[in-house]
Order: sequence, then C-alpha cells, then structure tokens
Amino acid sequence: MSQVELHHGAASDVGLLRETNEDAYLVAPPVFVVADGMGGHEAGDVASRIVVEEFAQLADRGYEPTRAREAVAATLEASQRRIAEYAAPGAGPRRTPGTTVVAALLVEQDAAPAWLLANLGDSRVYAMAEGKVRQVSTDHSVVQELVDSGQITAAEAHEHPERHVITRALGGPQLEPADYFVLTLAEAERLLLCTDGISGLVEDDRITEILTVSRDPRDAADRLVAAALDAGGDDNATAVVVDVVGLVPDQPYDSEQQRASLEQKLGALP
Repeated sequence: MSQVELHHGAASDVGLLRETNEDAYLVAPPVFVVADGMGGHEAGDVASRIVVEEFAQLADRGYEPTRAREAVAATLEASQRRIAEYAAPGAGPRRTPGTTVVAALLVEQDAAPAWLLANLGDSRVYAMAEGKVRQVSTDHSVVQELVDSGQITAAEAHEHPERHVITRALGGPQLEPADYFVLTLAEAERLLLCTDGISGLVEDDRITEILTVSRDPRDAADRLVAAALDAGGDDNATAVVVDVVGLVPDQPYDSEQQRASLEQKLGALP
C-alpha cells in the first residue's frame, strides 16, 4: 500500500460545567480514536481510557491493511472485556462504566489506501472533500431513532429531553455491533472525529465553516472546541482533525517512522 502523509490536530476541554473530562482520544497514525465516557455512569473516564489504550496497542503492533475491520472488531471486544473486568463484583461496588467510540484507520481497499471508520454511540465522524462537509456516521441514540421514524425533526432533536440517551455503547451487558464505513481518500481529504460535546452544541453549518476556513488541522480542532465552549460548554468537548496531505508510492508503510515524522513536523500531542 502507498504510504500516506497525514497531518493532524487534536483538542479536548472539560467544559464549563463538568468537573471531570471523561473524553479520551488517540492520535497514533495511522490510527485515530475519540471516546466519550458516559456521564451517567460511574468512571466513564476509565472506560474511555481503556478504549484508547487498546487502540494504541493496535497502532503499536500494526495490522494487515486488508483485514483492518477484523482488527477493529477484536480491539472493541478486548475493550469490552476490560471494562467488564473493571466493574466485576470482586473489584468492589462499581457500576459498569460505558463509553462511545469513533475510530479511523488507514486501510487498503481495491489495492489503494482508504479510510476505515467505525462508530459505536453518538460521537461522530465528519468527512470533507472538495470543500464540502458531510456527517458519515449515524448516531446510535434515541433522538436519532425518532428523527429516522419521522416523529421529530433534526432541529427538534437538539432540544429533546432524551437527546443524550444512546442506544449502543461499549460497557453494556453485551458487546453491541459497531457501524463500519469505508471511504476513499478522495472522499475524505479531511476527517473530523468528535464527541457530542461538540456536535450537540455547534451547528453543522458552523462545523463546516470551521473545517473549511482552518487550513491547519490543529487550528481546526482548537476552534471547534472553542466554539463548543462559546455555545455553553455544558459537556466535555473533544475534536481530532486529520488531513490527507499526499501519497508516497512504492514504500512499505512503517507506522513508527510515520508517527516520528509527523511529531517532528507538528509537535507531539497529548
């Protein structure tokens, strides 16, 4: 597979009302992840951290580009097991924490590099191509089901009293199926992975504007979080923005070398 040059930026903030940031993210090219610990559950920050740790191990050991979906599924299963073990009766009186997850991995599709996207919960993936931004993932939430059935409008969903109730996540009684999407690099020149602390407060038009005018992905991530704070900041807010810069054909992909190169160019991110 051709080596893909990526630039990225990430930002996260606890928000204006929360005491703990239960969001977590991973920037480990070619793997990018955002996880949102469920605020209604104890130790949501533990669940989101577990997901990030498992995907970090996947990035470190590497994966077969043509079988990345299986690798992601195995990583989600491992995360589910660790979350359940954390909440096991022998560990004390803990409720099972939960977390959403969105992930983007470079893969090989039809002998060409592409993006594999995975989603569980209401954290989102947006893709930008030729100046246009679209939401790729579909929220696993009560209000999304109401919108899909025609019972409420998308605008009404933002004010619905059950807008934070999700229907799938890691950490429940069983592992729920994730949604998977494959996009060519031309279909996703820029990716945004974000928690609902951004998408729930910042209108899609404003998200599009920020992604369009911010040339540096670091600036884009910072501005998206700032926009969420300006809109009230009633939740943790996290954004990861990834740009496809170019291709270097006929070279084996080396994730460690790529990560070191990008960190040298952009500076290591937390």
